[in-house]
Amino acid sequence: MSVSGVPGDFPLQYSPAIDAGLVQRARDLGPLIAAGTAEAERERRLPEATVTALAEAGLFKLTVPLRYGGHQADFATFLAVNAEIARACGSTAWVSSLTNICNWAAGLGPDRLRDEVFGTDPDARLCGVLAPSGTAVRTGDGAYLVNGSWGFASGCLHATWALVGVQVADDSGQVTEFGNVLIPMDQITIKDTWHVTGMRGSGSNTLIARDVLVPAHRYTPLAIGGDQPDNHPGEPLYRSSLVPALTLILAGPQLGLARAALDHTLATIGKRGISYTFYEQAVQAPSTQFLVAEAVELIDTAALHVFRSAAQIDQAAAEGRAMDVTERLRVRMDTGYAITRCRQAIDLLLDANGASSFAESNPLQRIWRDSATAARHAIASPGISAEAYGRALLGIQEQMTPVI
Repeated sequence: MSVSGVPGDFPLQYSPAIDAGLVQRARDLGPLIAAGTAEAERERRLPEATVTALAEAGLFKLTVPLRYGGHQADFATFLAVNAEIARACGSTAWVSSLTNICNWAAGLGPDRLRDEVFGTDPDARLCGVLAPSGTAVRTGDGAYLVNGSWGFASGCLHATWALVGVQVADDSGQVTEFGNVLIPMDQITIKDTWHVTGMRGSGSNTLIARDVLVPAHRYTPLAIGGDQPDNHPGEPLYRSSLVPALTLILAGPQLGLARAALDHTLATIGKRGISYTFYEQAVQAPSTQFLVAEAVELIDTAALHVFRSAAQIDQAAAEGRAMDVTERLRVRMDTGYAITRCRQAIDLLLDANGASSFAESNPLQRIWRDSATAARHAIASPGISAEAYGRALLGIQEQMTPVI
């Protein structure tokens, strides 16, 4: 069954800046990715066939600099590609999103760091947790001795490097600054802690470092609340505002999950009736029509907010302009708002499909679980985002979060 009001080129219709070729690569992999969802759920990690296919299609290189064989794609394309991947599997899109944003974070660094990561291994992949839950102590030669554990490291089972947040302490143990260190995965222990209901295949386990010596060039100060140094003036992507970028990318998988729920509904709902009614076809019921119409409107609303924010991030970077506080917090607001709209759309489509949506064989229950789990990421909290944005709009200087 098809509906003329639902464009077939999702998500390309939302932004002229999107690289249609990269989105098509993701679309072409859809059947292979979807075929691996059961294994991903069972094993709590992506199938190797899925990882290999993404790598061969270059979809782990969305944000890798062109000079190292990457695509250096803008954030509109980043979001569109991962939304397309999520139509096949939310966990796969989550790993792709987090890998690509961590690759982007490495791309912000100086040439020496980028050469070490991408110059020696064109297929390098990063995982990362920027929360400063580790410690770094300077040694006499300027290096850092790093210890700590970092939870929810999505994609760590397929990564070659880890980018993790640390508190830098002086000789007395006093914290002097916060930053990130880059550590090869062969110096990291992965603790199997990812036993969850949704996004099961993302393998978001815990990283542990014990007395790892990190050279000084692999440490960068954390630019929360401001913009990172412009180390690459000819490459605007790497002067995109940090927190808006880190936040917005979480909406890509949600858009794709909502669209996946719609895809399944449109493909199957015309094949059944509604129990305890005279409707032999559910599509003839006004209640079904209203639910589907509202769900599509919510998905469109979410996408329009997401791609507006992507355009704002990309434009500011192209202009070499730092986004002001209100602009940054509007991106956080847009992200939380869009994720909420996607969740609402999925709930409406579950209502339209009825209790059979929760059969283990029905992909709707996995879509619902994946969306609900991913929506709880702290940086995308709708309530916190709205409070912070409201403070900025009302001219309140004191914020309740440093993550701006």
